Amino acid sequence: MSVWSSGVAEAQGLLRGTRRLLEGRDLSAAAATLTYFAGIAVVPWLLLALWTSSWTAGAGAAQDRLLELRVLVPPDMGARPSYDALVEAATHLGLLGALVVLFPASFYGEGLRRAALELAPHDDRLTGWRARLALMPSLLALPVLAWGFLATGDALVPLAPEGGGGGPVDRVVRIVVGFVAVWLVLAVLLAWVFVVVMPERPLAWVAVAGALGTGSFLAGFLHGFQLFLALPVDVGIPFGGLGVVGGVVAVGLWLYVLHVFVLLGWTATRALDLRVRGGREALA
Repeated sequence: MSVWSSGVAEAQGLLRGTRRLLEGRDLSAAAATLTYFAGIAVVPWLLLALWTSSWTAGAGAAQDRLLELRVLVPPDMGARPSYDALVEAATHLGLLGALVVLFPASFYGEGLRRAALELAPHDDRLTGWRARLALMPSLLALPVLAWGFLATGDALVPLAPEGGGGGPVDRVVRIVVGFVAVWLVLAVLLAWVFVVVMPERPLAWVAVAGALGTGSFLAGFLHGFQLFLALPVDVGIPFGGLGVVGGVVAVGLWLYVLHVFVLLGWTATRALDLRVRGGREALA
């Protein structure tokens, strides 16, 4: 059997194994559960990430730097005012504010584990608190990840139309570099989630492989959402012209689909782990 045929056979086996693990499970309900908790936690995580940029430069300089990155945010749907408000709050968060924000941020860990338990039921005690605590060590990597991500943003500003770029080559470079930056940041966080937060612990290299694969899908989806923000569409039309309601619903739907991909990636990682450990026959 050639390398290509072997690879195709392994991929097909992995897909069958993933489907088998999802049989009888409600992926939609699990993603909805995770989306609910994400609605509580997503802004606190963004606040913490951006707050780290003020550690060395101070709040004022960090705010000026972050506001220069607003040219990377599509203006058509009015996302820039929300970005400006987020930057203002994050750079002036302070240590006490950051400690308070940790509590709602920790809910994301609970959402991840509860959603996983809907797809892979286990006897689990103190689910909420143990999941929240398991997620908190990932904060140690947040300053480094945020620094790398923002440094990439600084490099991409000149390639944006309002930064002096805007040609086809600039656009391609901006998309590729942005994709890689988002992909690698997400892969680091997902690897921790797959190994520590979720109820089943895969082999380390399997978790890394699963995180890289899942992160690539999420990075592509996030770029798709950025393109969506660039559309001149009034999202308040289906809600009587209430743009705030339309914006909240649009973000909620985006988070829901995003978390479908997260849970699919985790399930595929479980299937790969079972195959590596000798469960090919059970998942065939």
